[in-house]
Order: sequence, then C-alpha cells, then structure tokens
Amino acid sequence: MSIFNRNRWVVNPGETALEYRDGRLERVLNPGAHRVDARSTVVRVDTRERIVRVAPQEVLTADGVPVRVSLAIRLAVVDPVRYAERAEDPIDAVYVAAQIALRTACASVAVDDLVGRSDVVDGDALTAAAAAAGEPVGIAVRAVLIRDVILPHEIRAAAMELITAKSRGQAKLEAARAETAALRSLANAGRMLDQHPALARMRLVESVPYGTKVVLSVGDAADDVD
Repeated sequence: MSIFNRNRWVVNPGETALEYRDGRLERVLNPGAHRVDARSTVVRVDTRERIVRVAPQEVLTADGVPVRVSLAIRLAVVDPVRYAERAEDPIDAVYVAAQIALRTACASVAVDDLVGRSDVVDGDALTAAAAAAGEPVGIAVRAVLIRDVILPHEIRAAAMELITAKSRGQAKLEAARAETAALRSLANAGRMLDQHPALARMRLVESVPYGTKVVLSVGDAADDVD
C-alpha cells in the first residue's frame, strides 16, 4: 500500500487506488488514468492474488512431541477500503490467525500420523480461521496449505531405522524365496534323473570337459565315450 500526492494518477492493472481529501475517502480509482486534486492523497492497494509464507512454527502434537510446521496462505485483497482503513497491518491479522489455528489442529494429531503425511492436519479448519480473520480487513483467503513438517532429530532417526529394517527384512525374504525356488528346481531335476537313467547319462556327458574319456556302464556292458 503506497501513498502519493500529485495531479495525474495512473492506476495499473491488478491494483486499486483510493483518493482521500481532508482525511475522507473521495473516490475509488479503478485501473486507468485519473485527474486528482492537488489537495488529495492517493493510496494504492495491490489486489493481485499472492502467497504469504508462514515461517516454521513449533507446535505440540497430541502426544506432546514438539514439531515445526510451515504454512503457505493464498489470499487476495477484495475490499481495498477496508484493507486500507481497518487495520495497520491486515496481512498480519491473517498470519496470526493461521498460526493459532495450526496449533489447535496439531494438538489433536499424534506424531506418528505426521510422519510423511502432512494431510492429516485439517487444512479446511486452517483456511476457515484465516478467512474469518481476513474478512473484516478486506482480505479473501483462498487456501491455507501445509508446506513442511519438520520432526525432531530423534524421531527422524527412528523412522529411518524402521524403514531400513523393513528394507533389509524384505531383501532377506526375497533371497530366501529365491534360494527355496532354486532348491525346489534341483530337487525336481534330481527326481527326473532318477526316473530316466538315460537322461542322467546324457546330462553327465554334456557336463564333462571336451576331450574327457567317459565310461558308461549299463548292466554288464560298458561303452567308451570320447
């Protein structure tokens, strides 16, 4: 919000200007060129949608664990007059309301539910609280979103250990399954060779190095195979 004092005033797209004379509102100036009395003061109000980032706040979960949560508030000025006249810092009113709502929302959520899931915090409740604070000062809050949930180091380390243990267990399980499958295949092959001696002899001949002399005995007869 900027204040100017001059005869000709150009209002740009995405903003509204308020003309005050002797402390009273004379006109609301929409985008375009306007002639303004030299005695008037013009206040420019940015009406474009913007994102206000709320720095990480330390809040307590339902089980008493301190976590740090940051927010993003999507808002826009919809009533420039109220925005300029009702509060010294209208954005701050929305900011504080979102902080308080965040503390209330996190107080009903266990830290285990927060691990990897920021959607467990009721975003609609945060938006409603911020919107209620913004309406009297001319601000429409479109949404309040959870940006980051920062857990204590000890909980992050424990969560990582759990994930690692699960991965190792899964790897061992897959190795055991592969070994079982291999043993089952060998057992099936052994039974097949027992049931078909000729096949066993053929397999033996195929497996010996080239040039090796193999003597096959069938009953009382013996054959030399080079």
